[in-house]
Amino acid sequence: MTVAFLSHSDCGRHDTGWGHPEHVGRIRAIPRALREDPDLMKALLHAEGRHATEDELALVHEPAYIRAVRKLAQAGGGSLDADTVASEGSWDAATAGAGCVLDAVDMMMDGRAQRAFCAIRPPGHHALRDRAMGFCLFGNVAIATHYARSRHALERVLIVDWDVHHGNGTQALVEHERDVHFVSMHQSPWYPGTGVAADRGPHQNVWNVPMRASLPPQTYVDAFLHAVDDATKGFTPDLVLVSSGFDSLNGDPLGGFTLEPNHMALLTTELVSRAKGWCSGRVVSALEGGYAPERLGQACVAHMRALAEMASFGT
Repeated sequence: MTVAFLSHSDCGRHDTGWGHPEHVGRIRAIPRALREDPDLMKALLHAEGRHATEDELALVHEPAYIRAVRKLAQAGGGSLDADTVASEGSWDAATAGAGCVLDAVDMMMDGRAQRAFCAIRPPGHHALRDRAMGFCLFGNVAIATHYARSRHALERVLIVDWDVHHGNGTQALVEHERDVHFVSMHQSPWYPGTGVAADRGPHQNVWNVPMRASLPPQTYVDAFLHAVDDATKGFTPDLVLVSSGFDSLNGDPLGGFTLEPNHMALLTTELVSRAKGWCSGRVVSALEGGYAPERLGQACVAHMRALAEMASFGT
């Protein structure tokens, strides 16, 4: 059983400035935390992902929008929306981030790995078809969903999103596919104001789980797993994609959930257990939020230990 750890050096070239919550220190914290766990570090298959092509981005995004992002980066950067910026390196970072997730899907399908975690930025689950939003340029997980179905002829894909913010972009980019099921647990009321429980999507293939802040952590764990089980009644996914937002951790500056790294490990273990029965354990996880870098690193390590089915540790 092999778990891949994918990233790309270009993900660090997305320069938002140190005053921005989504700064490069987030991704640097992950290998720093991983070095503190030499057993896990040795167990992982380390790989540098590739860049997604414009045609691959166009699986979910308008070509005119893709060109606009590239041109803005080539011109030195600028604002894409009120809180989303681009720099000279953002095109390379965003295409590398999406490409890492596509590479991870390929690794699942050709047998190089059974599971994967992609340490990437910028995040993607708010990006819409024709515009950036909420720190996100391209919909990494949504692109990977359509890629898995078109390139590898996978029929059914389950996407789960435990970021503290609703994955509105992912939902918009996949909800018209009857054989894609999407589960999002998120704080409500909170940014971006979408994701009410009654929004089930055009094919009843969306499970939104809005939750209040400051609840006991087990309440979030139970609600999330209940939604996953609902989403897979009579539906056996061929692949599980995880939008791993670690801003759902207790103390994150952009969220009010109370989860600890051991709860992220528990959620991961439960997903892996289910995925073994569904799709030979194929799980691809991609980093979304998480804005307390040290805590982010700790949670990523706990998450990867659970993906690798190594005993968890700490809180």
